[in-house]
Amino acid sequence: MKEPKVHVGILFEPQIEFILLNPYRINGMEISGKQVVTYNEGRILWNGRLYDELLFEPVNEATDAFELLDVTIGINFHWERKEDQRFLGSLKIIVENKKLTGINVIHVEDYLTSVISSEMSATASLELLEAHAVISRSWLLAQIHKNKEITETQTEYSAFTQTDEELIRWYDREDHTRFDVCADDHCQRYQGITRASTEIVKQAIAATRGQVLTSDGKICDARFSKCCGGAFEEFQYCWEDVKYPYLTKQRDWSKSTTSYKLPATNAMQNDSAAPVAGSSSLVADSPLPDLTQEAKAEHWIRTSPEAFCNTTDKKVLSQVLNNYDQETTDFYRWKVVYTQEELSALILKRSGIDYGQIIDLVPIARGTSGRLWKLKIVGTKKTLTIGKELEIRRTLSTSHLYSSAFVVDKEDISPEGIPARFILTGAGWGHGVGLCQIGAAVMGEQGYKYDAILLHYYIGASIEKLYE
Repeated sequence: MKEPKVHVGILFEPQIEFILLNPYRINGMEISGKQVVTYNEGRILWNGRLYDELLFEPVNEATDAFELLDVTIGINFHWERKEDQRFLGSLKIIVENKKLTGINVIHVEDYLTSVISSEMSATASLELLEAHAVISRSWLLAQIHKNKEITETQTEYSAFTQTDEELIRWYDREDHTRFDVCADDHCQRYQGITRASTEIVKQAIAATRGQVLTSDGKICDARFSKCCGGAFEEFQYCWEDVKYPYLTKQRDWSKSTTSYKLPATNAMQNDSAAPVAGSSSLVADSPLPDLTQEAKAEHWIRTSPEAFCNTTDKKVLSQVLNNYDQETTDFYRWKVVYTQEELSALILKRSGIDYGQIIDLVPIARGTSGRLWKLKIVGTKKTLTIGKELEIRRTLSTSHLYSSAFVVDKEDISPEGIPARFILTGAGWGHGVGLCQIGAAVMGEQGYKYDAILLHYYIGASIEKLYE
């Protein structure tokens, strides 16, 4: 298999401005410099002419670059902002949803160099970077294959179910139909060559070139999040009702942390395409409680059990959290307080549903990490159960609540049963499925090799080399 290319959606605007920093080819011409393309009644206006699609291709694919102006990063997060970004590869412009979409077409390994640089700090350990390279490559190729299957079979994809009593919605990369992945946290954070890649990132990509996680002969859908909160969530509680054996519940901990080492000979150092036979998943010494049970979930969330990701070590955190992520200080356990007025206004704004005053937030169903995937909102005007986890997080925050693993306390309840305040006590940051970035950073610091890290978070998976 040859190294594939990936189509990455970067910018979605009525007008896109960009600079071709080197000569690019289009329609048999070579051009460079600043360009402006504008949406015009379903087509693309460029240099006074209308087009259905534009493709600007570099003359020298290895070095030529372009710059997109005013790219929005951190969409819907508290640190959302615009910046100019540079990219290698081709620039494709298409019409989509009465806007223009700017798409970067680039080789997978070049894409990964940027993703790892964007997701991880330059201070990250080599083992963490190698682990992240493998999961990012696996997730990407799994999505490309999945998208191809959906297109070829013309499968209808539904991401929500709705009745009068319940609204269950999930968000996944199937939101994208004209490109493979987007460049924001919705998929994987990708910022081209805007931030210089360090030698250690390049080393991690080169050392794991072509390697992916597999299970039952298929590339793993290798999800990851910032902090699992001490327990792994399962796929079906966050997205469609599919159970993957490698994304299963487990505690993020082993008391053998400081003494566990892999043998000196690492099976992945040879060029064989055979799976790694070396390391097996770590076994936690304390079993994970059944966090689908409300009482056990509440105890887990209100306490601070030992876990790889239960750390305040600034050296470790700086490996995973870029400057704007470090604006978030509490993630393993956290608290959010809303007044009645704040919460009712927030839910109305975020959901578009008028519940009236909020009487209660009732846990209905939890996943294996204690994350809620069904929550009943009881109001004076309406009662509705919502899910899955990201729908809950979006509804209860101006951006995204850290996670849906939370319990609720109500204070100063009026004679009519209306609380004056709601206190949400929560655990973790993100969906908690697959690799926990902060936990993996701790493991790397404690001497675990990258394949041991991977096989801790992806239960029973193998590592294989797809291409040279």
